[in-house]
Amino acid sequence: MGNRRRVAERRKTKPAVIGGLIAVVVGGAGFGAYALYGGGAAADDGKRTETTAAEQKAKDIPSGPLSATEVTTTARAFLTAWQQGKVPQAAATTSDAKAATSLLTGYTKDAHIKGVTLTPGTPTGDKVPFTVKATVAYKETSKPLTYAGALTVVRATTDGKPQVAWHSSVVHPDLQDGDTLVTGESGTPPVKALDRDGDEITKAKYPSLGTVLDGLREKYGKTAGGRAGVELQVVRGKAAKADKLSDKSLLELSKGTPGTVKTTLDPALQEAAEKQVAKKARSSVVVLRPSTGEILAVANASKGFNTAFQGSLAPGSTMKVITSTLLIEKGLASPDKAHPCPKYFTYGGWKFQNDDKFQIKGGTFKASFARSCNTAFISQAPKLDDDDLTKQAEQVFGLSMNNWAIGVPTFDGSVPVQSDAQMAASLIGQGGVRMNPLNMASVSATIESGTFKQPYLVSPTVDNRKLATASRTLSAGTLSDMRELMSYTAAYGTAAEAMSGVTGNVGAKTGSAEVDGQKKPNGWFTAYRGDLAAAGVVQQGGHGGDTAGPIVASLLKMGG
Repeated sequence: MGNRRRVAERRKTKPAVIGGLIAVVVGGAGFGAYALYGGGAAADDGKRTETTAAEQKAKDIPSGPLSATEVTTTARAFLTAWQQGKVPQAAATTSDAKAATSLLTGYTKDAHIKGVTLTPGTPTGDKVPFTVKATVAYKETSKPLTYAGALTVVRATTDGKPQVAWHSSVVHPDLQDGDTLVTGESGTPPVKALDRDGDEITKAKYPSLGTVLDGLREKYGKTAGGRAGVELQVVRGKAAKADKLSDKSLLELSKGTPGTVKTTLDPALQEAAEKQVAKKARSSVVVLRPSTGEILAVANASKGFNTAFQGSLAPGSTMKVITSTLLIEKGLASPDKAHPCPKYFTYGGWKFQNDDKFQIKGGTFKASFARSCNTAFISQAPKLDDDDLTKQAEQVFGLSMNNWAIGVPTFDGSVPVQSDAQMAASLIGQGGVRMNPLNMASVSATIESGTFKQPYLVSPTVDNRKLATASRTLSAGTLSDMRELMSYTAAYGTAAEAMSGVTGNVGAKTGSAEVDGQKKPNGWFTAYRGDLAAAGVVQQGGHGGDTAGPIVASLLKMGG
């Protein structure tokens, strides 16, 4: 199960939505403020006749970019003190001496790391890479440890002097703030994960499954029949645990005896998924079996975080699958009935528009869905209650209730109740709506099978856990309409190019989600073919049909 993430909105101006992008223009001085020091007559009459001591001190504080010498000298001072075991001196060169002292002390005392050699590399601006070579020694067992690290030098806000910006990742790249390094007998025995055919799953074979294997060990290690060994581990702190990150083994000093856990992963699909995400940076994909909920493949281009299961991203127009079921049930839309798709629609003080400001005159809802017309959905917001979309996601698609139990940690989608413009934006997968490929693959699977079946990676019979359920199903008429909409989109709409050559009982929906600060939107694609459903995202990739679409379609071609 995953944590819901709330999106705080602090907007006091009326924003505009451009092609799905919610844009806000803020005038005035923003959040910056200047404190005026002084008093008496000088303060009262607004004239500044003297420079105060505080102002003079502020003027004397160094500012501006760091010089190459400052970066190199500061990094060398920190690394030298750390290598020599002079923890107070090393910590004093950082922005948080207390936290640095604690972690560097534990590096020797708790992680049992000794003989440390730190070699700085060539700085890039204020960032300095370095390599670590050391020995981990526990009782009579020892092993060499080597890894690459990096630190960043910044100016102190108090005196302007250069210092190492402190984060736990300075000590080891796998650490998040609050995590610790510990060497000892592992509290959780190792596990041997098997695919559905009984063959072992390893990180070497499937590079993006590292986080999945960590999650399986944390969940089943103590009950799978194994015996713990001695390891150097990352022990997660409160912040990382809140994000559902598992403890991670960094070095095995002595082998334990692994227990066995069988998964639902299909080796052919998993191998193909790994190859697909390797072609696209920041891509993720999930493949499900709609009739059962079994997860057949999961892959991420970025190996450090499982975006496919734990990501929390605006799903863009793929959310229109859920919204369409809501509109059809309420009698506000039907595939072949006339439906508005104007260039613009204003609601809640926000002016929404379509990509490239297109409009469809005298068109049907099917045409609007296939072309992904934003205003066709926004225009229905005045006829909806604030909680309608939330209820639809929960009751029909099993989302946004934080209760999935797939066998490893997940984020289960979030569709918060919102009002006015934010509610309207949610209808097109923006606003506060958050999903990941697992969630959106499940949405397509629900349309294909007709019933929400909670996805799972490990059969619930292994540990007798209860799977999440939805409280109701769509009517036969609504399901028929949705399948018609998705089939038409796969054949003639924005998904047609990607789905070319994917035959049989198919349906698809594209999506592009604008994100503040990104030049390109996140591209989404969700689809089904027979008894396969899949969804993918390419962050900062562009339109979903061009980016995530080919990844999903290639996997659907393998079965169904």
